[in-house]
Amino acid sequence: MTPMTRREFVKGATLAPLALTSLPTMGQQTPRAAGDRFDIVVAGAGHNSLVCAAYLAKAGYKVVVLEGRPTIGGGCKTQEVCLPGFKEDLCSSVHGAFRTNPAFRELSLSDYGLEYIDPDPVMHIPFQDGASITVWRDLDRTCETIARISKKDAETFRRVFPEYRKNLAERDGQNERGAGPRVASYWQRLSAMSGYDAVRVLFESDHMRAASLSTGHFGGVPGGDIGTGAQVFSLMGEVLTGRPIPKGGSGMLTVALGRFIEAHNGVILTNKPVGRLIVEGGKCVGVECGDGSQYRAEKAVVSTIHLKHVVNMAPRELWGDEFLRDLDAFQPEQAMFSFHYATKEPPKYPLPGGGTLSCDEAAIMEHPETVLLMNSYNARGELYLDDIPLQIVSPSVGDPSRAPAGCATVKIEGTLPYALKEGPGHWDNIKDQVADTLFGRLRRAAPNLTPDKILAKFLESPLDIERMNPAMWRGSAHHGDRRIPQFVSYKMPISGLYQTGACTPPGGSITGLPGRNAAAVLLKDLGTSIEEVGKGSKKDA
Repeated sequence: MTPMTRREFVKGATLAPLALTSLPTMGQQTPRAAGDRFDIVVAGAGHNSLVCAAYLAKAGYKVVVLEGRPTIGGGCKTQEVCLPGFKEDLCSSVHGAFRTNPAFRELSLSDYGLEYIDPDPVMHIPFQDGASITVWRDLDRTCETIARISKKDAETFRRVFPEYRKNLAERDGQNERGAGPRVASYWQRLSAMSGYDAVRVLFESDHMRAASLSTGHFGGVPGGDIGTGAQVFSLMGEVLTGRPIPKGGSGMLTVALGRFIEAHNGVILTNKPVGRLIVEGGKCVGVECGDGSQYRAEKAVVSTIHLKHVVNMAPRELWGDEFLRDLDAFQPEQAMFSFHYATKEPPKYPLPGGGTLSCDEAAIMEHPETVLLMNSYNARGELYLDDIPLQIVSPSVGDPSRAPAGCATVKIEGTLPYALKEGPGHWDNIKDQVADTLFGRLRRAAPNLTPDKILAKFLESPLDIERMNPAMWRGSAHHGDRRIPQFVSYKMPISGLYQTGACTPPGGSITGLPGRNAAAVLLKDLGTSIEEVGKGSKKDA
């Protein structure tokens, strides 16, 4: 079969959603809904805004969610963009932090089709010299693979792991006894460093240093930056909590949320991009969509639109000087790319003792010093492809329902400059070449992926990431630079307007925490609480 390019397939694929096939009523209620008034209008249907809307609907409020794209989900979306039967996660794949969010239980999402899988092994990190590290949910098995490279690093990993787990519990308020000032000071000191400096403190081998920084980069921030020292513990986090994925694709989370909202009498409309906030008497009372339709809110409007866009949807003087000044300083993180492939088989990574290993995720980077180069190339708008950290995701290994029998989905992710020195539009000219180069790096790690194994591909450059979801401003999948607290309040300067999504604490990734937090603030203003609604209110009963 001849490989299919993104340009050849995109017209049909992006309009053929996997995620909403079980929700036939979505987007079909426009004639009735356009003239209705609602208690709450939610602008945008990313997973955080859907979490927020779900709590509000559960509390008994009349909620409408307006999504500008043909499908809900934002960065939490699964579609058959390569070939029919190959379910590709267009952005997010792993949901570890969401599964520990109280929303998973409080919204009973397992009753609406959300089921999680815990892949084991969790992660594989191969190197060109034949060495490799495999992370398992079991500490002993993980340390065995580290010991093949460095017995000292394996001993360090085993010794530090209980301290890491204890420190994490204390940070989350789960351990009242405390670990003592010496331990706390040590962990704080490491976390305040750059990831590069921290791995040099803790580990002796470049393999272990590179493995920690490559997996630590999954959050999008290079480990050369000050304050990224926690990346030294990235492999420990994977042993402790794993990397759970939703059965059927990342988009099954938003499918479940959509089902919940509709089951609680909420309305979800797609192809409804919000273009203007309706402000009357200094209060936000609704929104106007690009087609001229208006949706009025009796109580509040909730936005998940990126701050750089929503600020242009109301007169600037209404935002206040302090908000505008802070917004001017808001910087994008390094931009994401996501290259998708439908293949005849999954990557097979050779093991030092013989044989091969296939797993849901792998990380590729040879040298820890690479993370020190990334900001320089990003600032110049130039590409460095030789050794940037790559995240290889093949969830069909752990979830065979995502691909036809014997076949696989493969995704290569990482960060590259959005603002190329030739201009962002230059990505349309070079992304095929860039993808071929990076796939070549994967092929060196998994030699079985010869060109004949590729059935089709779908390439998302940083510019395409922004096109797919305008909330990913300048290709920043996490909506901002998480190195410093650039988040805004859930209550915006304009009365009646609330904000959720990755521009609010604690930021990006699939956690659902901004959505739940925004719901908590709004519910309190409405005279109830997230705890009351979570366990079931009188209105829900």
